[in-house]
Amino acid sequence: MSIIKPQKLGVISGPGSEYFTGKVVKHLRRLYLERYYKLSSALAKRHGISEEEILKTVTLTDDLSNKRIPRSKAPTTFQCPDFTIKTKYVRFANGEVKAEILDPVRGLRVFIIHDLSNNEPVRVSGSDEPLRLTVNDHLVFLLTTINALTLAGADSVTLVIPTYPYSRQHKKSTREALTASMFGRIFEMLKVERIITLDIHSREIENSFGHLHLENLHASYQTLIALRKLVDFSDPDLVVVAPDTGAISRNKFYAQALHRPLAMLYKERDYSVVSKDARNSNIKSINLLGDVKGKTVLIADDMLATGGTMIVAMRELTNLGAEKIICMVSLPFFNGTAVDDFDQAYKEGIFYRIIGTNAVTHGRDLLDKEWYIQADITELFARVISRLHHGRSISPLLDNRRFIQILIDNSQANPKAPLPDAAASDPDQD
Repeated sequence: MSIIKPQKLGVISGPGSEYFTGKVVKHLRRLYLERYYKLSSALAKRHGISEEEILKTVTLTDDLSNKRIPRSKAPTTFQCPDFTIKTKYVRFANGEVKAEILDPVRGLRVFIIHDLSNNEPVRVSGSDEPLRLTVNDHLVFLLTTINALTLAGADSVTLVIPTYPYSRQHKKSTREALTASMFGRIFEMLKVERIITLDIHSREIENSFGHLHLENLHASYQTLIALRKLVDFSDPDLVVVAPDTGAISRNKFYAQALHRPLAMLYKERDYSVVSKDARNSNIKSINLLGDVKGKTVLIADDMLATGGTMIVAMRELTNLGAEKIICMVSLPFFNGTAVDDFDQAYKEGIFYRIIGTNAVTHGRDLLDKEWYIQADITELFARVISRLHHGRSISPLLDNRRFIQILIDNSQANPKAPLPDAAASDPDQD
């Protein structure tokens, strides 16, 4: 398969994921167009022929592999397909749902992009008004879409789900279900070939699969680009704080990359109490191992749900003398009253900024907040989709430590240097 022509690639958007999917497809088209013109120029020099002749050869090859006999004139410029597969989602009055594939998919390698955590109003057929779908509603839509694709003859199905469903139910201590594992096996039973997700809560989930592949991406590079606009990486008063023992390795990574000290908050919890929000937390006591007085504090975590424990942690750090607190999260859920709770905490001067990715869909009620900054990860997903489709290695995109270190070292050496292009996270530039 040629790396310049994306034959048999299709992309489907789940309900409510149209904007995110559109950005991924836009990046995909740009990547293929850039790749074609670079390759065309190199081949013209290598073989001593014109770029027009190369285009004719590419067009002829496409026409020979086309299922239909071409009737129109040959294109004068390189044509990149749209990739998007139209799908109709229906929700019936009794709550049942249906996915209908509107375009042919036989023989295609299909990538379903679906934000299963999207709690914003979504338009589906069968309802006059937009609906707020739960994660369970999204899951049933996803399962029916997978089955519809299989029955329609798709060659393979890959799930692009930035938030893995029920990822926090990956271990049990009493008579409870291993729900994260169960859904993985359901996807596998439906013949899903691969799952692409972001900062999965526990890598143990992957152990439940027999043949399904799990690709766990990281948003650290993209969030650091956003952080670079807020702080000086060469600031000696920058300190990294792990909000709990479970986040030590993540924050140790940032501390080592930034060449800055690592501190940790140690919390005593009452697990008989369920944390509901910032005012109803199960934290009994909290202690700091390290020094934050007069420092700019950076906190990194994989997800932010109700945000109650994070606000408690940031308030404690502020009381201990922290000058400025910035939190980076890969999966900013902001469940329940979290947006209002963080808004109130910001007005009280508890923190400076929250950096989250667009892996979770949010409305203007969060995106317009002065204290919230969104990091875009759609290009990262586009590059992974392209590489997987063409059978190329995605290791450079899974392990981005080297590119992060280059970004930080260059920023510390020259704080006024312009920010690198997002494509710098891919060494081969696809």
